[in-house]
Amino acid sequence: MKGPFQKRVYLILAGCITFILFFTVFGDKGLLRIFELRQDMARVQARLGDTRAVNETLKREIVALKGDHRYVESIARKDFGLVRSNEVIYQFSPETKP
Repeated sequence: MKGPFQKRVYLILAGCITFILFFTVFGDKGLLRIFELRQDMARVQARLGDTRAVNETLKREIVALKGDHRYVESIARKDFGLVRSNEVIYQFSPETKP
């Protein structure tokens, strides 16, 4: 009589352990979810670093635009094609190769 009862206890324990292991690995707060969240966090931190670098560049450009007249002049020349009143511009057509 002890034999079948003991088998049932072992099966119930094995089932409980399997159930617990399944949810430990595959559950909402399981190991796989933790791994995915860590990967997401690494990606977000990389994007944050890139965004901070862009922000620093933009801050330096704002300071230059507010205080450096030579920088403003170079932007006006490069982006808008502006020239001073006493300057002469020579334009050459691009060479064509035979």
